[in-house]
Amino acid sequence: MYEPTDKMVSLIKDDYSVLQALGAFGINLGFGDKTVRETCEWNQVDTYTFLAVVNYTINANNTSNLGAKNENTAYDDDEQLSVPTLLHYLEASHAWFLDFQLPFIRRELEESLDADDQLGRLIMRLFDEYAAEISRHMKYEEKTLFPYVHSLLEGRPMSDYNIETFSKHHEQTDKKLREVKLMIIKYLPADAHLNNKLTATLYDIYSTEEWLRQHAQVEDHIFAPAIRLLERKTKQKDVTNNITTMVFKAGQDNSDALSDRERDVIIALVQGMQNKEIADHLCISTNTVITHRRNIARKLQIHSAAGLTIYAIVNGLVDISSVKL
Repeated sequence: MYEPTDKMVSLIKDDYSVLQALGAFGINLGFGDKTVRETCEWNQVDTYTFLAVVNYTINANNTSNLGAKNENTAYDDDEQLSVPTLLHYLEASHAWFLDFQLPFIRRELEESLDADDQLGRLIMRLFDEYAAEISRHMKYEEKTLFPYVHSLLEGRPMSDYNIETFSKHHEQTDKKLREVKLMIIKYLPADAHLNNKLTATLYDIYSTEEWLRQHAQVEDHIFAPAIRLLERKTKQKDVTNNITTMVFKAGQDNSDALSDRERDVIIALVQGMQNKEIADHLCISTNTVITHRRNIARKLQIHSAAGLTIYAIVNGLVDISSVKL
């Protein structure tokens, strides 16, 4: 596991796949001997989130090479993860894959295959079908998932979507890519020059397939848990706001209906006076105080001392500094 104090160049020397992650996070090369933390801070990237993704994908690489299944779920309920940083990383990864990597591999295939050969045309068709499928998959995320997360971060979640909807429909889309690989392996031409080109293209396809697998794991095991946590926080905030609204709504709507004497009674109650003390303070009978309290409760729909205290503070009847909390 890499730490913030490790040299950034060490990560790349140990696993070249970190290079793509650097670009997606917005980290430029040329960082010299800076540490991971120094490099991230220089590029305004959250260090913890960067290392979470890098360590996870490197671990995924190692378990894959060993034939093991990566079951790392250590980032559930991890409040240190930066959702904006993760979102930027995924959006940039999509742009890199759709705008650069897919077109790059297609050009390689065109240069490596004989356009007049039926099998070559079939391989190109399979690849184009795969490219269209993965493009639809990523564009769906860009039109639904990413805007939803932006809305959560802005405090205005869309009610008709949640991260579980994404997780249930998040499937691998690499079946056609496997077909392309199989066809190429069987098709390798006798021509040495074309053979070398096609072998290099095949290597790039394998690397792309591995990147897609890691990308999906980051979405499932780091991004999705972070969004679940954000959803819970947003929901809790909404519940709190709703409760506050319910407490204040009647009072705010009916504040003009309170008489001056009823306001005086509220102030006295907030100051901790009992009925007899209020009666003496306002020069009225205890029964009149009780009547005022009943009218206050009916008009404001507030029946607790705490509720009246909040009402009095919000509506400027008392100063919060004078209230014993």
